[in-house]
Parts: sequence; structure tokens; C-alpha cells
Amino acid sequence: MSDGAYLRYVALGDSQTEGVGDGDDATALRGWADRLAETVARSSPGLRYANLAVRGRLAGQVRAEQLAPALALRPDLATVVAGVNDLLRPRVDVDAVAGHLESMFAALGAQGARVATLTFPDPARIAPLARPVSHWVVALNDRIKEAARRHDVVVVDASHHPVVTDPRMWSADRLHASPRGHALIAAAVAHALGVPGSDDSWTRPLLPAPAARAGWRAVGREVRWAGSFLGPWILRRVRGRSSGDGRQAKRPDLLPVAAPTEGIR
Repeated sequence: MSDGAYLRYVALGDSQTEGVGDGDDATALRGWADRLAETVARSSPGLRYANLAVRGRLAGQVRAEQLAPALALRPDLATVVAGVNDLLRPRVDVDAVAGHLESMFAALGAQGARVATLTFPDPARIAPLARPVSHWVVALNDRIKEAARRHDVVVVDASHHPVVTDPRMWSADRLHASPRGHALIAAAVAHALGVPGSDDSWTRPLLPAPAARAGWRAVGREVRWAGSFLGPWILRRVRGRSSGDGRQAKRPDLLPVAAPTEGIR
């Protein structure tokens, strides 16, 4: 950094960091990393930003494919968010996933970057059928925080805030944040980094929503979700396919940041 201003921000990760759920492929994705870059640029007007994230990537793939290009860009700010795709596999080695993340923390930090990461909310509070994954999420979150302490990484540990699992923060597939959810993540990371103008307003609950349907209607909602999103996802896994097959980073080079727009609400 120079005079407290970031010059080069590089984002590494999977679909959340790519911005899936905030915009679409036809009109361009935005996402929390884009929104964070816009926020940082308010106090660092010379900021340039690259986003190397690609949907569907496992933590090991993020390390293998994105770390070297990220280091070559010599960021003074980097975000590393990955691991959820690993947890959704039938067999997962949480220690190995955390090891990939820690290697990225160490390499980026050793080069002088300020590194930030996220922990993940309990998926059962977003999609009840995802309850079998909850214990893996807790285990990975613990390891992320341990690794972050060893490498002076900023951790946004927001899972205990009820707003994080408000259904309005999630897209219809319940796997990716909605535009409002992406804005919340960006605000949370900015606050954790101490970006000028950021605060803890992102932690406040949204205004009450209409009561959710209960009973058989709720069961029907879960069945429709499983048929529309969970089933196709499982089918891709069985076929050995990924939503990121054939895709490349949307913003592989450091480019100037556009002016920021709206916030969370």
C-alpha cells in the first residue's frame, strides 16, 4: 500500500467470487468482489482490480490455477474464498481443503498482500435438505480461522449474524448469494478490512418479510427446489462435469474500477 491506499486488488475463488447470482452471463456478472473493489476505490481512486475466480472450482484447483497468476499481479490486497464445492462432494478431506487455502494465504501474505477470507454459514439454515453438510462446514470454518491466525489473514466470520441466512440474501438455487447477499458480503469484507466509510450496518436484520409458508406447502417448496437445482447438480457430479467446464476468469488482468453504485438494501 501507499499512504494507506490499495493499488492492486486480486480476487481468487469459485462461483461466489466470480459473482454467480448477481447478474447473469448474458449481461455480465457483478458479485461481491466487484462490489468490494468499488468500495475500496472510493478511498483508493487509483485501484486496479483483477478477478481470477471460476465457478465450480475446488480449493485445490483454485490453488493450482489461480495462485501463480495472482502472485504475478503482485496484489497489495487479495481475497481467497473457496472450499464449498469440496464440501458438496460425497467424500471430502477437510484438512486437505484447509491446506490448500493456507498455502494461498501464506504465499500471498509473504509477498506483502493484505489477505482476507470468509467463513461459511450453516447450509441447513438456508436449505434444510443440506443438513448433512453442516458438520463439514463447521469443521472447515474452524480450520480457516486457525490458518488465518497463523498468517495474519482477515477473517469475516459472519455466520452468527441472522441476516446472513435470511432467504432474501440467497438466489433461488440457495447455493449462491442474491444481489442483496453479494452486497452484504462486500460490506462485511470492507468493514473487516477497515476500509474508510465502512461500518457494521451490514449486521442489522432486514425488515420483516411476509411469513413463510408452513406445512405441506413448505414441503412442496423443498421438493421443487430439489428437482430444479439439487437434482441437476447431483447429475453433473455423477457425470464428472462442472459448471465451470471450459470457462476462464472474467477479469484476468488488473483494470481500473468503475464508480460504485447501490449498497445492500
